Amino acid sequence: MRVTQSMLSNNMLRNLNTSYGKLGKLQEQLYSGKKITRPSDDPVIAIKGMSYRTELDRTSQYKRNIGEANTWLDTTDDALGQAGEILNRVKELVVQAANDTNVVEDREKMQKEMEQLKRQLQDIANTQIGDKYIFSGTQTDKPLYVDGVPNPNIVPGTTGLDADIEIDVFEAVRINVNTPGKDMFEEIDNFMDTIITTLQTGTGEEIGELLGDIAAGTNDSLADIHGTLLKSRADVGARQNRVELMEQRLDLHEINVTKQMSMNEDTEYAATITELVTQESIHQAGLSVGAKIIQQTLVDFIR
Repeated sequence: MRVTQSMLSNNMLRNLNTSYGKLGKLQEQLYSGKKITRPSDDPVIAIKGMSYRTELDRTSQYKRNIGEANTWLDTTDDALGQAGEILNRVKELVVQAANDTNVVEDREKMQKEMEQLKRQLQDIANTQIGDKYIFSGTQTDKPLYVDGVPNPNIVPGTTGLDADIEIDVFEAVRINVNTPGKDMFEEIDNFMDTIITTLQTGTGEEIGELLGDIAAGTNDSLADIHGTLLKSRADVGARQNRVELMEQRLDLHEINVTKQMSMNEDTEYAATITELVTQESIHQAGLSVGAKIIQQTLVDFIR
């Protein structure tokens, strides 16, 4: 086959274009810090990168969910802690009222404080996060108490009052964030009514019997109510610990996925710079050889 001057020229230009393309690609990798700048550069790397980004987006959503779970659990824990402090004050007042040295006016003062403590406990039962009542099960739009009495719109046995509100915190992992409180606060409210009535009409001996119930921890006593409250708070604490562990797991998962994504698509600068220098040398050599093998034209001789 006869090799013509045009064939040599075309072949040299084609090789130079290929060399320029390689140089341009290497320079893009250094400028962008990425192995590819478009999916067509390497479809496998592109598909893996999409998968890693999807996983990171999902992890970010789980972390936002964990933030919401912490809000629910922390608010519930604070509310139950406040209720426990009030019950401690109730116990102090009952102990004080059982003393026969109290006159009628003293017990009236204690009764008024008991009434205020009862209303405060009802306010705690109506604790909200945003516009959601946290102790109403899944009926978060309904408070447990309205104007000092149980909400008439909440019917005992209604579906949802004792239901759990669960939040996704990881793949196939859900955590219950609410504490249904209707029965517990209803029990507290009824017991407060008993105390107030006893302070109004009861004798020192009857108040002493109430104190005996508290000390003995019999059914429907303040000790039992306080125990139920502490049990609920312990359950909340256990869930808080689990959420914290899940948060740590998500942090590690995010670090691992980010590392894998970086290994998949980030430029290895040392290797890329070395390859760029090598390619530049090859390109310069190609230019030099091309200038020598291309013969001069007739016009060059005429000059």
